[in-house]
Amino acid sequence: MMLLHGGDREEARNRFGELWQQLGADGDAFQRCTLAHCMAGAQDDPYDELAWDLRALTAAEGVGGRPVAVRALYPSLHLNLAADYARLRRPDAARAHLDRARAASAVLAHDRYGDGVRAAIARLAERLAGE
Repeated sequence: MMLLHGGDREEARNRFGELWQQLGADGDAFQRCTLAHCMAGAQDDPYDELAWDLRALTAAEGVGGRPVAVRALYPSLHLNLAADYARLRRPDAARAHLDRARAASAVLAHDRYGDGVRAAIARLAERLAGE
């Protein structure tokens, strides 16, 4: 994450890719979700970003019992998918995931993370309303 936030997207992708290989297809679903969520943010190509965001959502759906940590990720997972679809000029898919993000955001605390996700949902909703 430090590489990604520092602007070295290529090296971040390389390191995330190594971790993905180590984790494997049968690795812990929560770890796979988190890693795919991070990997999506390191992508330059919007189709690659969408593919990783879809992997993250699929992994989240595989976490048994839906612990609080996973439920708290759903708003962001759906928000990212909505943003991906908006970038790819698929407004119907974007709106569908935005609706899911909004519905899932009820579990978020009123803290910096929760407020940030809700604000991003509102911004994207406003942008999509103008299209």
